[in-house]
Amino acid sequence: QLPYLPKAIVLVWSAARRWTVLWIALLVVQGLLPVAVVYLTKTLVDSLVVALGGNRTWAEMRSVLFVVLVMAGVMLFAECLRGVTSWIRTTQAELLKDHISGLIHERSVAADLAFYEWPDYYDHLHRAREEATYRPVALIDTLGTLVQNTITVVAMGAVLTRFGFWLPLALLVSTLPAFFIVMRYTKRQHEWRQKTTADERRTWYYDHVLTSGNSAPELRLFSLGDYFRSTFRLLRTRLRTERLKLARDQGLAELQAGGIALIIAGGAMLLMVWRTLNGFLTLGDLALFYQAFNQGQRLVRSLVENVGQLYANSLFLGNLFEFLELKPRVTDPVKPVADPVSLNKEIRFDDVTFNYPGSVRPALEHFNLIIPAGQVVAIVGQNGAGKSTLIKLLCRLYDPESGRIELDGTSLNQFRVAALRRLITVLFQEPVHYSATVQDNIRFGDLQAPAQNDGVKNAA
Repeated sequence: QLPYLPKAIVLVWSAARRWTVLWIALLVVQGLLPVAVVYLTKTLVDSLVVALGGNRTWAEMRSVLFVVLVMAGVMLFAECLRGVTSWIRTTQAELLKDHISGLIHERSVAADLAFYEWPDYYDHLHRAREEATYRPVALIDTLGTLVQNTITVVAMGAVLTRFGFWLPLALLVSTLPAFFIVMRYTKRQHEWRQKTTADERRTWYYDHVLTSGNSAPELRLFSLGDYFRSTFRLLRTRLRTERLKLARDQGLAELQAGGIALIIAGGAMLLMVWRTLNGFLTLGDLALFYQAFNQGQRLVRSLVENVGQLYANSLFLGNLFEFLELKPRVTDPVKPVADPVSLNKEIRFDDVTFNYPGSVRPALEHFNLIIPAGQVVAIVGQNGAGKSTLIKLLCRLYDPESGRIELDGTSLNQFRVAALRRLITVLFQEPVHYSATVQDNIRFGDLQAPAQNDGVKNAA
């Protein structure tokens, strides 16, 4: 899944370049602040030991007070940075969400009509559209936390080396079980989501049927409400049971990994206490070790979760990139002829054969037809005879598998698609009623015409 990660970073950069630069700068500063707090904790403990063991003079107390004030200042600064970073991250996420939605809409409009005949296309679209609402936010959060925690962990590891070069290694080993568990269950969850996409779409459909005004009369007339409610409930029960089993297995595995990490941390702490009791370390050193190892272990565990989340986001963003990489087949020619202005001689279907995607029966086979210019022609036939198919081929919503469709002797695929379609108007069997004014619904037939003219009125 690594190829998806740079693509995801490019998405973030394209959507919010300046905000991303500022965000990275703040993450670096926030990554170093915990190390400063750890060192200040050591200084504070050592200063307290001196002050409590001495005459408790103002000079000694002033030293303690100064360290306390510096620590308070660092913590306040960290809180301010956290708030600013959160605001910047939200801004990034909103910009990225709109950017991805725009890409999905652009690809959906550009996709061939044939794509809408394939269930696999809807699976791709469902996964891309569903995850576009929250994956960008998750991606930004994960990347940010990963960068910040990496900086802090490296700095904490450097602090721990003064107590022994084996300690950073122990820190790493204590989190390896959690790492393998996170990666394993992230992959399992992704595979489960891939497998159940069609079922998830069915639950959306059943919910739409039960709550839509279009289906409300039939649900009541034919008493279909209980049937769809029962079907929805059974499907949701199965999906919920499978998801909860995954969550339960992952929780038990994480509990075992946490126990291993706790044993390693306890052993390291006992060793440091023994060294302190024997005079090898000061109380400040012990406090420094405890803070550094405890925070380091927590951060490495968080880092592992970040890697798992990044892996998960890369897996799921793969759905988005796969959708965005769908290439339409009905495209403009490399060297289009002049745009057609009107029909002067004829429309000709010459030995045209066409199959709808996934169908074994040709909708048209070796079909021939000539329609002279200036005539009104009615094409009559039974349902499924291919009447609507003729119109779709004429509009280049599809291309025939063999044969030619010509306009005044020029094949349709030699024209620019938009220029050809501008010559044609169609009232489909199921025309779309857009949620807009009557005037807009009529005007959508020719948006290139002036908005304020008598054309809409005359058409009405």
